[in-house]
Amino acid sequence: MEKTTYWSVAVMKDHILWRNRELRKQVAVVDGMEQPTIVLKNGTYLNTYTKQWLRANIWIYKDRIVYVGEKMPENGTSAEIVDCEGLYLVPGYIEPHAHPYQLYNPELLALHGAKFGTTTLINDNLVWNFLLDNEKAFSLLEEFDRHPVSMYWWARFDSQTALKNEKEYFSTRKVLKWLNHPSVIQGGELTAWPSLLEGDDRLLYWMQEANRLGKPVEGHLPGASEKTLTRLILLGVTAEHEAMTGKEAIKRLELGYQTGLRYSSIRPDLPVLLEEMLAEGLQTFDHVTMTTDGATPSFYEKGIMNICIDIAIKKGVPLADAYRMASHNAADHYGMLDELGCIAPGRIAHINILETKDNPHPVSVLSKGEWILKNYKEQTMPIKIDWENYGIRPIEFDWDLTLEDMQFSVPIGLNLMNDVIIQPYAIKTDVTLDVIPDDRDDAFLMLIDRKGNWRVNTAIKGFTNRLGAVASSFSTTGDLVFIGKSKQDMLLAWKRIKELGGGIVLVHEGDIIFELPLKMAGSMFDGTMRELMEKESNLKKLLKEFGYPFGDPVYSILFLSATHLPYIRITQQGIIDVKKREVLFPATMR
Repeated sequence: MEKTTYWSVAVMKDHILWRNRELRKQVAVVDGMEQPTIVLKNGTYLNTYTKQWLRANIWIYKDRIVYVGEKMPENGTSAEIVDCEGLYLVPGYIEPHAHPYQLYNPELLALHGAKFGTTTLINDNLVWNFLLDNEKAFSLLEEFDRHPVSMYWWARFDSQTALKNEKEYFSTRKVLKWLNHPSVIQGGELTAWPSLLEGDDRLLYWMQEANRLGKPVEGHLPGASEKTLTRLILLGVTAEHEAMTGKEAIKRLELGYQTGLRYSSIRPDLPVLLEEMLAEGLQTFDHVTMTTDGATPSFYEKGIMNICIDIAIKKGVPLADAYRMASHNAADHYGMLDELGCIAPGRIAHINILETKDNPHPVSVLSKGEWILKNYKEQTMPIKIDWENYGIRPIEFDWDLTLEDMQFSVPIGLNLMNDVIIQPYAIKTDVTLDVIPDDRDDAFLMLIDRKGNWRVNTAIKGFTNRLGAVASSFSTTGDLVFIGKSKQDMLLAWKRIKELGGGIVLVHEGDIIFELPLKMAGSMFDGTMRELMEKESNLKKLLKEFGYPFGDPVYSILFLSATHLPYIRITQQGIIDVKKREVLFPATMR
């Protein structure tokens, strides 16, 4: 097997020497030979090891906590001294399961979340598999290592859809390179677990390699029985976040899973889960975390993990446990307590300063020793990632869409039952027409290759009852999705998408009524989080006016191709029966 290295011997030696010098300087601060950069004095902090609130002075040197105790530095004339009398200090919050591409980009989400105290994100790498080769992706990860927010990553084992060429994106060579990268701290999330249970030894080998490297494997197991959960934990899955009831969450804990409780835009389950778990008498939360699981932008208006902690406190979770669920527990699961999740010497200086113990919304936030928020005032945090360096730019479409592509004859369509669950239905509407009448609840549905090589045409119920067209380059694979009543409106939406270089466009009766440019590879927004939230809110409002009956149309579009959900999907291979894993109608080459 090819051995993966990321640094030359010379670079590795320089890194070790630099790290040794930093460690010596940290000790020198404690010895009074060097000065701290920040001192937080007279504060009461949560010791997440003992679950006690203790009074202390906290010394910070650059990005590290170097001392927690009663003393003040003897040599601290140049240090910034911050009096925390009457305030409470907790570890920076950790989002342990982020999908940082839900219209926003990873940096945009990180900087927004940090203002509310979430200073660490552990991120899905799926989009990088589709957009970047490994060399560019790893270069980007290393640039994120220098970011004021701590960014760590998963190594995906599957695409959660049916690709034309899965091995092009998920070969053993590629997966193992991801697993060996120092910024990658888990394998998964594993959505292809049915294949694993049916004997896919390649998946099992990747999981064994993750476990050998000390990196946990997270599953995606909605509705899994006790037997299935047991089989998968035997095969090496160590964490799971899909419990839909308190009893399901407790069963996962009993079997030894690190158990995430979800509070997302499509599954805001956390309040009920906690109520049910407490009602069942659960008394320990040491192996419980919380996640927003890649919510869409406006869901994050008031923060990320601070919202989850607030819910936990109000539902009656013991105070120390509520904070640990969004800090210490996640760091412990990932084997990173020597870096994250607690206020102790040697840890990264992620610290949230609170007005009261039971109010997790920070007054001030330190991230890697830098002020992100200070006395409620947001600090200037410049954008650091030059996305152009990685080829993340508007899509240049070198092909065109025509009426000839809009031939619909497949007899089976997709019936949207809620935001993400889709059942098959027999198409009875005449889809050879240029416009489907408003008294029919069908709409045209087309998935087309972003390079223009193939298409899949069918119909969909449950998304709109009269909208001319919505076109989106935001999708599971970055291919183009078209939904609408009018073929001419679909062509106009295509024309505008092409001009924008990617995005989401709504057209009705020949007028463009909404557009959201996604200039970053057709998937991510290049602007402020506030601008994006306003755009997304407007998109939802318009789609509801045109008959969308559910809560999150962005997820409905994203998961049209997602084969980890029942029952039928439209994919690069064609229309798929998820349960049977059969292609019902293959894609058409153009």
